[in-house]
Amino acid sequence: MTTSRGDHQPRQHTAGVDPLGALRTPADPECDVFLTGTVFLDIIFTGLDSAPVRGTETWARGMGSSPGGVANMATALARLGLRTSLAAAFGDDHYGEYCWDALEQGEGIDLTRSRTVPGWHSPVTVSMAYEGERTMVSHGHEAPPLDGALPATAPRARAAVASLAPGRPEEWVGDAARRDTRIFADTGWDDTGRWDLAALPDLDHCEAFLPNAQEAMRYTRTSCPRAAARALADKVPLAVVTLGPEGAYAVDGATGETAEVPAIEVAALDPTGAGDVFVAGFVTGTLAGWPLADRLAFGGLTAALSVQEFGGSLSAPGWTEIAAWWNYVQGCDDQDPAALRRYAFLEPLLPAPIRPWPLRRAVPTIGFGRSA
Repeated sequence: MTTSRGDHQPRQHTAGVDPLGALRTPADPECDVFLTGTVFLDIIFTGLDSAPVRGTETWARGMGSSPGGVANMATALARLGLRTSLAAAFGDDHYGEYCWDALEQGEGIDLTRSRTVPGWHSPVTVSMAYEGERTMVSHGHEAPPLDGALPATAPRARAAVASLAPGRPEEWVGDAARRDTRIFADTGWDDTGRWDLAALPDLDHCEAFLPNAQEAMRYTRTSCPRAAARALADKVPLAVVTLGPEGAYAVDGATGETAEVPAIEVAALDPTGAGDVFVAGFVTGTLAGWPLADRLAFGGLTAALSVQEFGGSLSAPGWTEIAAWWNYVQGCDDQDPAALRRYAFLEPLLPAPIRPWPLRRAVPTIGFGRSA
């Protein structure tokens, strides 16, 4: 299945903000960011007091559904105003139809390089959020080969985001880098237990590598995430290590510049997708040419706003949410003015707030029928 390209009109979350507006020229590539991966249907249970206990029935106070997996980052990028292209397989069931429509029609993401696979059911993840953490159960099968499969080469783009897996080089990553696409990469847990950077050959093509603290320390055999970032900066031009509630730390291997920005304290409802949202914020700031510390701060801010809602993709903030938050915190007596100045660089971009903070968003649900 191939669909027409989205109209890319300003969406509710972007409020018409284009962070790259001053940089655009007629010679621009067809998209700002390209990414590929697996789209899951995420079913999220919230309001759990503790983890489910074997042999008992547990009731959740909240529940929702949304596209997940690579859709988390694609949505976060699109909501920040970047022209985003996603290549992914979709099941031909109701779940796949819902995810496709939510991404293309709801978020304006270009899916012309995606396809629907007949007879293949959508991968599903059930996520249970409690005590600021989450437990997930997933099910799915690899999409079967198909004529017109996902492209081996990426489109011309300013940037691409790759998820590196040990022993699984992706041909499109090196091809994109050779065509001057800036490659940003994260990684997941190494189930092999080897934690060998040599098993990530695509790292050689990356401009920036953004693991979390545990991943960074295991790959570098260090006991401190900041030491891990310094070690990684010998391997990639820019190493960014996310520190969870402590914020993020980055080392520019070319200049030796370091930056550290603390996290914003928030009441976390669901951390699903927070790492993806951080990467999206950091990529946005990088493409816009912001200083390193501002990029870290923006990634941390977008991630913090996302965990206050449930659903990995649908909780990703856009400029509407960021403007509402900024307008709100300006009038809070308990806010440290010096801490707020950390985000003053965003003021020229922010639209006028159109809704008060905290926002009340619609609960994400799946519709199985269409009206005539």
